[in-house]
Amino acid sequence: MLRSAAIRILSRSTIATRRFSTDLEANAPTDGAFIEAWKKIAPNIDPPKTPLAFIKPRPPTPSSIPSKLTLNFVLPYSSELASKEVDMVIVPATTGQMGILPGHVPTIAELKPGLMSVHEGNDVKKYFVSSGFAFVHANSYADIVAVEAASLDQIDSNQVQKGLAEFTQKLSSASTDLEKAEAQIGVDVHSALNSALSG
Repeated sequence: MLRSAAIRILSRSTIATRRFSTDLEANAPTDGAFIEAWKKIAPNIDPPKTPLAFIKPRPPTPSSIPSKLTLNFVLPYSSELASKEVDMVIVPATTGQMGILPGHVPTIAELKPGLMSVHEGNDVKKYFVSSGFAFVHANSYADIVAVEAASLDQIDSNQVQKGLAEFTQKLSSASTDLEKAEAQIGVDVHSALNSALSG
């Protein structure tokens, strides 16, 4: 009985398929209904801007693979790179180092503490990121959102060594689970910093 019900459900030709976001039109939705309703209620006052007024329309997915990857690299307090065209980005994903090239399959990856490198021709800019996410879109755009990041030339290797020794000592003397967890995070971050500086 269950088999026949499943066959009937699967054999229906009226089943609608859900479209991917890359199949949708690149035009941004409008606030037309809101603006019309506003004009009826308060015709003498200009309607307020909604978030849609500030969002740029999503670029369409190109028919062929572009030669460059458009990169946005942001932190909570600043935008490090905005719509920068680069050749490749390598990010420290939790699953391992992940290279992002133009035409990369759409992906969301969690970042772990480590080295992120931005390749533009022969120039390579290196950043240390603490954590965050990498969003790769089908139109050869990539958004890297990090909690904290610093260019490698801003990091003092002596302070990294000092911090690593301090957190290693805290880990060995920790008595509670909370102290162990906090010390382990410090060891992991300082080890990743040390590895980024030495590599």
